[in-house]
Amino acid sequence: MAKYKVIVTARSFGKTDSKARELLEEDGCSVIKLEEAGGPIYEQLKNELPDADAVIAGLDDYDERLLARGGKLKVISRYGVGYDRVDVGAASKFGIKVTVTPGANGDSVADLAVGLMLAAARNIPLMDAAMRAEAQKRPQGVEMFEKTLGVVGAGRIGQGVARRCRGFGMKILCYDVYQNEAFKDECRAEYVSFERLIRESDFITIHSPLTEETKNMFGEREFAVMKRDAIIVNTARGGIIDERALCAALRGGAIRGAALDATVSEPPYGEEILTLPNCIVTPHAGAATKEASAKMSLMSARNVLDVLTTGECKYAVN
Repeated sequence: MAKYKVIVTARSFGKTDSKARELLEEDGCSVIKLEEAGGPIYEQLKNELPDADAVIAGLDDYDERLLARGGKLKVISRYGVGYDRVDVGAASKFGIKVTVTPGANGDSVADLAVGLMLAAARNIPLMDAAMRAEAQKRPQGVEMFEKTLGVVGAGRIGQGVARRCRGFGMKILCYDVYQNEAFKDECRAEYVSFERLIRESDFITIHSPLTEETKNMFGEREFAVMKRDAIIVNTARGGIIDERALCAALRGGAIRGAALDATVSEPPYGEEILTLPNCIVTPHAGAATKEASAKMSLMSARNVLDVLTTGECKYAVN
C-alpha cells in the first residue's frame, strides 16, 4: 500500500518520459493525474484533496477554501516558477509548503521570448495568415540587429534572453532590484532606472513575477513614453501589463507591437487583444518543450519527496 497520495494537475507532467513518476512511485507514492476531461480541475481537487499528501500543480488556483480541505496536505509543488495562483499565506497557515522549479524551464522561455520578438518585428504571423488566404502581404518590419533590448527582471530567464540577443549585437539595458556583476560583464549589460529603460529600448522583454508592485507596471503613461517603433514581449505573468492600455497603444500607434505568452485571462478568448493585427498571443507555452517538461517533471517530483520525507525543500517560497 502506498505511503503517500500525490495529485498531479500539471498537464505536461511526465509526458516526455516516465522518470518523474517512477521516482515518486519508488518512494511509496500513489500518483493520480487529474485531466480536464474529468470536469473542472477545481471541482476535482475539492474531492481529491482531503486525503492527499501532495499536489504537483499546474496553473490552477489554490484559494483558502480549497486549501482548507487538504487535511493531510504537506506540499503544493508548482510545476514552474510562478506561484501567484496559490494563496501562500493560507498555505502557511495550514502548514503547507509551496515549492517552485527555478531554472527548469529557463532556456525554453528565453527561446520563445526571442522568437516572439522576431515574429512581431517581422510580422511573421500576419504574412503566414495572408499566404494561407492566398492574399500575400509584405508589411514593413523592423530589424533586431544592433537595437536596444530592455530586460525587466534580469533573473535566470531575463539573462538568458539577453545572452541570446547579444548574438544580434544588441545593447542590453536591465531593470532589477539586484545587480549580477558577472552577467553585467559578460553581456556588457547596464542596469538602469525603469524610466530610462522604457524610454530608450527598442524591444522590451518582461521576466518579473506578478506582485502588488509589478501589477499594471506597464500602463498608459509607460506606453506614451516608449518609442513608437517599440515592441513589448511578456512571457512572465498576465497583469504586469494593463491590457486595456496596451490595446489603446497598439490601436493608436503609440508602439509598434506586442507579443504576449501571458495574459490576464488564460485563454483570453473574446478579449480585444485577439483582434489586433499587431499583437501576437500564445497560450502560456513558454515551457512547452520536451526538455523543459522533463526537467520540471523531475524537479517538481523531487520537491514533493523532499517535503514529504524531511519537511523542508530549498525551493520552498514559504
